[in-house]
Amino acid sequence: MNRIQLNSRNSLIIDKNLYYYNFINLTDDEACIFYKTDIKFIQFHFCLNGSLNFSYNEGAYSLKLEKENSIILFNPSTNLPVNVTIGPESKLLSILISIDKFHSLFSDSFNSIPFLSKENINKKYYKETKLSPFIITILTQMINEKTNETVRKLYLKGKIFELLSLYFDISKDLNVEQCPFLADDKNVIKIKKVKEILINKIDDPPTLKELADQVEISLNNLKEGFKQVYGNTVFGFLFDYKMNIASHLLSTKNYNVNEVAHQLGYSTSSHFITAFKSKFGTTPKRYLNSN
Repeated sequence: MNRIQLNSRNSLIIDKNLYYYNFINLTDDEACIFYKTDIKFIQFHFCLNGSLNFSYNEGAYSLKLEKENSIILFNPSTNLPVNVTIGPESKLLSILISIDKFHSLFSDSFNSIPFLSKENINKKYYKETKLSPFIITILTQMINEKTNETVRKLYLKGKIFELLSLYFDISKDLNVEQCPFLADDKNVIKIKKVKEILINKIDDPPTLKELADQVEISLNNLKEGFKQVYGNTVFGFLFDYKMNIASHLLSTKNYNVNEVAHQLGYSTSSHFITAFKSKFGTTPKRYLNSN
């Protein structure tokens, strides 16, 4: 088994409280990675492809991480050096951030982050989460970045903050006391169902009237409720979701522009190109070439 050595491209100290790592194993054999950490750091590990096996406490316990999943690890009483076996054709992106820096980022809403709540602040924490297409897009951009060394830290720092803001999207759990509409749990369930329908029928979404009828909610409550829960209109959300899916598919280099347009339900490539440019300020072809 080959050991991957740390270098300036796969490991970067953004600042003393924020570390960034990315490892790609394009071989047919397993590879291993090991590096020491400090007890003050929260570990975020993201598997973009393949599979990973983490070993902690000298092999006392292990964690397996599959494609498009992530884990958070934090133990305020025991240091957790990173020791991971990365499978063939696998991609791992990791972020280590000190608990103090992380707390400062969410100081106004720390009670909504489980391991920052008062009752858990000194307890160990572990959670595995399935990655959303939005987060996969950011991770893909980060692991494929080829920025100049003079701006690389700035670029990655911005992406890390963007990643964390999506990962802990507070809008998913809005305070019902601040939003009267959300006090009606039945409506919240219906609004979430609408989101699921949109995602499952991304290439041929129902009309607003059809959505309202399917979940048995009034058209007005659908419009107002969706915006309050997700911070966007129904089709504004769908547009952003489509564009993030498009950027992810293009970044993989497994699909051309026509194929992506077809998957997302665009009748012509020109309509897709216009939509993509309005979102990202560049054409899909230029975006594909830039990656």
